[in-house]
Amino acid sequence: MRAVVFEKFGEPAEVREVPDPEPAGHGVVVRVEATGLCRSDWHGWMGHDPDITLPHVPGHELAGVVEAVGARVTGWRPGDRVTVPFVCACGSCPSCAAGDQQVCERQTQPGFHHWGSFAQYVALDHADVNLVAVPDSMDCGTAAALGCRFATAFRAVVRQGRVAAGEWVAVHGCGGVGLSAVMIAAAAGARVIAVDVSPGALELARTFGAAGTVDAAAVPDTAAAVRELTGGGAHLSLDALGSPVTCAASVGSLRRRGRHVQVGLLPSADGTTPVPLARAIALELEILGSHGMAAHAYPGMLELVGSGALRPDLLVTRTIALDEVPAALAAMGTVPGAGVTVIEPWR
Repeated sequence: MRAVVFEKFGEPAEVREVPDPEPAGHGVVVRVEATGLCRSDWHGWMGHDPDITLPHVPGHELAGVVEAVGARVTGWRPGDRVTVPFVCACGSCPSCAAGDQQVCERQTQPGFHHWGSFAQYVALDHADVNLVAVPDSMDCGTAAALGCRFATAFRAVVRQGRVAAGEWVAVHGCGGVGLSAVMIAAAAGARVIAVDVSPGALELARTFGAAGTVDAAAVPDTAAAVRELTGGGAHLSLDALGSPVTCAASVGSLRRRGRHVQVGLLPSADGTTPVPLARAIALELEILGSHGMAAHAYPGMLELVGSGALRPDLLVTRTIALDEVPAALAAMGTVPGAGVTVIEPWR
């Protein structure tokens, strides 16, 4: 099969022929019809993830068709249209038994723990726990956009953030995760303030329901700007980008007893990120993390997508071929994202 491969962190990837994967006894091989290009893939390429072994094929949000099935898989057959959370759970650890597969103690992640979906085929573990059926009415590009960014944003806003109608919600960073969060919070009846440095991203945020925007490149204090727009601060604020600046701004955006949800990864040289905890103490803020969404939680989200209340298809702003991926992956470090880029490996 053809796949995107890199041999060294931060150095150009290339498209080459590699062996086709084989399914584990509990796994499947999926023919990748569409896969998203995510900032997490860039973090992996840069060497920010300790689980990656070189050489490596990235890619973790995907949709496609089951091609081959392991001997112990009971719920899936070749020809089934599927997607999968980026956290593939084991299904048997204490966290999985509690229904918290998104923090599985023995999780594997395609594109991180093993070769991923920037390829024509990908192997996925523990299929009976992790695969999600793609409705016939949904195209694979839309389904691929669900797997990491949209599902992650859905759980961050709805479950972890406990969004309520009428609340003010601030979203810091309007790439794929942030725009998904804007759409989901607005659909829940919240009033959303979108924060980004890109005019194009802010325009998309308004399209997806943001009541107001803050150009972080044009104001000296984005947290103060959010507090002013919301009349005292957001009830819920998300850092959807992942940087010390956006994390601090998100916490600073909150009103008393507000809720901060950290969604964007926070790489740093020493593994730490300063957080304004003095403010968290004084205002009794909640500081929460959010890490994907388990397969068993997808039906509620898919129901809202099927009804038209949520439109993840509108987040897909660009579709590229496999040969375009190395340049697009490298550009994620310098070019602001706007929407979701989907890769079609068979183009």
